[in-house]
Amino acid sequence: MEISSIIMIVGIVFIVLSLFFKDKSSKLEKELDDLSINIYQETNSLKRRIKTLEEELLVEPNFQVKSPNLSQKKQQDAMGTFQQVAAQVKAAQSYGAHSQYTPKANSKPINSILVSQVLALNGQGLSIDEISKRSTLSHAQIQTIIANGGIQ
Repeated sequence: MEISSIIMIVGIVFIVLSLFFKDKSSKLEKELDDLSINIYQETNSLKRRIKTLEEELLVEPNFQVKSPNLSQKKQQDAMGTFQQVAAQVKAAQSYGAHSQYTPKANSKPINSILVSQVLALNGQGLSIDEISKRSTLSHAQIQTIIANGGIQ
């Protein structure tokens, strides 16, 4: 037997064997088709939902988002407080870091720990500038504490 006839017989055997095996590519193609159909359907569904939302928003031209917890009065009070604080910060910045700026009379009282710290630092002989650097208080507040002896 020649080599060419052997190769031909082997080829015929492989062709016959291939008829008995299932084709996996057709299964893969079917899964891919199903997946693409599902994606197409979901995309269309999302487009329909977006369209209905857009139509609902166009029906209400005066649509506004409202704060759930704040009433008009509370919003105005909060804005007023914010503006007061902003004015105080602006004034403090315009006077500079080592100014004699005093906060408004209705400001909160100074913490007793800060008062005792200022008195202790003053007792050690530190200047008002040094005490101001070590605490969060202004020069005027430190002078008031020292002048009153810590009594508020």
